[in-house]
Amino acid sequence: MLLKQVQGGPVLLACKTVFGIVNVSKHVSSSIAKPSLMLSSTWPSCAVNQSLHKMYSTATSSENLLLKHLKQRIQMNGPLTVADYMKEVLTNPQSGYYMNRDVFGTAGDFITSPEISQMFGEMIGVWVVNEWMNHYTDKIQLVELGPGRGTLADDMLRVFAQFPNISDKVCLHLVEVSPTLSIMQGAKLTGKSTEEVAAIRDGADKSGACYLKLTSKYGPVVSWYKELANVPKNLSCFIAHEFLDALPIHKFHKTEKGWREVMIDVDPLKGTLRFVIAPTRTPASIAYLQGAASDERTNLEVCPSAGLIVQEICSRIKKHKGFALLADYGHTGEKGGTFRAFKNHKLHDPLEEPGTADLTADVDFAYLKKFTGNEVDVFGPITQERYLNNMGIGYRLQALLQTCHQGHWSSLISGYKMLTSPDQMGERFKFMAIMHKEKQNYIPAGFVSLNIPEGTKR
Repeated sequence: MLLKQVQGGPVLLACKTVFGIVNVSKHVSSSIAKPSLMLSSTWPSCAVNQSLHKMYSTATSSENLLLKHLKQRIQMNGPLTVADYMKEVLTNPQSGYYMNRDVFGTAGDFITSPEISQMFGEMIGVWVVNEWMNHYTDKIQLVELGPGRGTLADDMLRVFAQFPNISDKVCLHLVEVSPTLSIMQGAKLTGKSTEEVAAIRDGADKSGACYLKLTSKYGPVVSWYKELANVPKNLSCFIAHEFLDALPIHKFHKTEKGWREVMIDVDPLKGTLRFVIAPTRTPASIAYLQGAASDERTNLEVCPSAGLIVQEICSRIKKHKGFALLADYGHTGEKGGTFRAFKNHKLHDPLEEPGTADLTADVDFAYLKKFTGNEVDVFGPITQERYLNNMGIGYRLQALLQTCHQGHWSSLISGYKMLTSPDQMGERFKFMAIMHKEKQNYIPAGFVSLNIPEGTKR
């Protein structure tokens, strides 16, 4: 009965409406997506006369300002945790990777699913509409964490615009710390130039939690915040796509003496950054490794920031209702050595030229589930291939191929394959949904099988 409800209910109505009206977007791309690979590393035995022990060292080609700052911090206070290093490298106000540049797309260091094909954002938009229509009639906040260029948000708002009876009940809230990216998002969502958006932002009232507010080209109002805590607490749909993988992690290695934290130090001979192993337990290893003694892995990565964000989302859903969709590179507790860097779409030494490459680590969905509690329903994680096919991306592909110019066919098909093929993004990405306990035995769209039309099955 549940399958019939999903197949014959709002989700198919939404699919048919969107598939029949929305045109081919200009941002279809066949560029290479950020691969899920790991840097190889070796762990030499610990020397007794060393207070911290070398994992491996790396030569640094230039002394950029951020590197000098990091070395000064280490010289003054001792080795940095990987979490502190990531926080500095990605979000340092002056030199952080995300703070002053466009890091997405073919000209950046990696490309995300929404940049590959409009079909991805449309499937997410249809999912939001379906879950909203199945549960609520009230106005809803669409909250996206780390919205990148604003492409996913733009695709979702375009889907909402096909439903006049609900589009006026939506407002968009974006959680973004980067001044540069917030300007790009504003331009994407409003049709204004980046100069116009920058001028509006610079002249906006800075006393409140919202640092920018604009009306989108589709009608809904868009508000920007630096933290989730600042977003109003109302009925909400939370979207976190490739957001959690960039949050700071603590990295640990199993030694003969037990779990020890991996730190970042300065090589006294070469003057370069290097990984070292703490000789004793650190505050992080005491706080985050309870119960890890029986873990068979030799490397662990823990992201407390991601856990706290999931906890906050679940608390809001419990009190104010709503639902959430988390999508990221991830696993279910079996991996441990995934910390890596990307530069120009290639793997890069994470300690070389800090601030010029993206730092990331696979999301441990098993760890995140520990923060959901018993007051919400959790579904997944499932693979991106399964989620998108369950949402009917095959139907959407067929509709586009029938209505668009043949010159777009190659890009559409390659985009579909990149998103769904197991050897590309189909298996590496995972989706997890969090729902308010509204209905017993309810399973959200995307997490229930949907018949795929012949010709789109692989």
